[in-house]
Amino acid sequence: MKAIRTALVALMIAGGLVAAPVALAKPPVMPIESPSVAVGSQYDTTHVYVAPEDFDRFTDSFVATFGGSKSKQGVFQVTPTPSQTMSQLVFTPAGTISVFGFKTPMPYPFGAERTGYLVTDMDAAVKSARALGADVIVDTFPDPIGRDAIITWPGGTNMQLYWHTEAPHYDKLQTIPDNRVYVSPQSVHKLVHDFVKFSHGKVVSDDLKAPGVEIGRPADTYRRIRIESPFGKMTVLVTDGHLPYPFGREMTGYEVANLTDTLQKAKAAGVNVLVPPFTSAGRDAAIVQFPGGYIAEIHTGAAQ
Repeated sequence: MKAIRTALVALMIAGGLVAAPVALAKPPVMPIESPSVAVGSQYDTTHVYVAPEDFDRFTDSFVATFGGSKSKQGVFQVTPTPSQTMSQLVFTPAGTISVFGFKTPMPYPFGAERTGYLVTDMDAAVKSARALGADVIVDTFPDPIGRDAIITWPGGTNMQLYWHTEAPHYDKLQTIPDNRVYVSPQSVHKLVHDFVKFSHGKVVSDDLKAPGVEIGRPADTYRRIRIESPFGKMTVLVTDGHLPYPFGREMTGYEVANLTDTLQKAKAAGVNVLVPPFTSAGRDAAIVQFPGGYIAEIHTGAAQ
């Protein structure tokens, strides 16, 4: 009788007379809806940490190299636990930086985040980042002028999200810098997928055999992905980690109108050229180190 009842139930399900057991139903997978929280590339700053005694030398050399101006310098607590740091914004036509010179020991994990991205809604941004695979390593906390959090994406890319109580107003950039992210082949797909969804960006190029001279290995090739979003530009450099110094240490690439002129200004301001100018994929580029230790790429020419 049991076998007959089972057969009848099966026939009834097939004929649509009864519903299939809940355990057999597979609910549809709904795509994650990510809100657009970016404000603009002029509000997305590279975080630069220098010793207090190098602070002014560094900011002076940065303005001498790229032009621009500085905000008023102050000493603040910018972490959720007690600390004191010198802090100043440097505005240039090629990108904005946030400079910190800690007078007290620096709380963990500050100093490892590479950028600060201004968002329109902190709670929505953190929720979206979590849903898209980011780990929130410093949960939301208040600062003197707003709120902050630090997140990390697959592959170990740390960034700060910040929100101001009173919306800031910065001039638009003449050129948008590259956030240069080095990542392993194992992490690249998830990083790119998750960040593009979060940022409402797009992949503008994916070169599987980019010239290795761009990472200090002229005899080799590597994979280079360029992303553009309302936050700005990101260049993802996919490598095996076998990188000669200083490649991998530069967090940002700055676009200028004339590389030769910019390097002359930089050297006059005490900046060291670590990698002399080279040409690759439509760009002339060099890598420099500013007083205080900050390493950056500078380039001119259209990216390919």
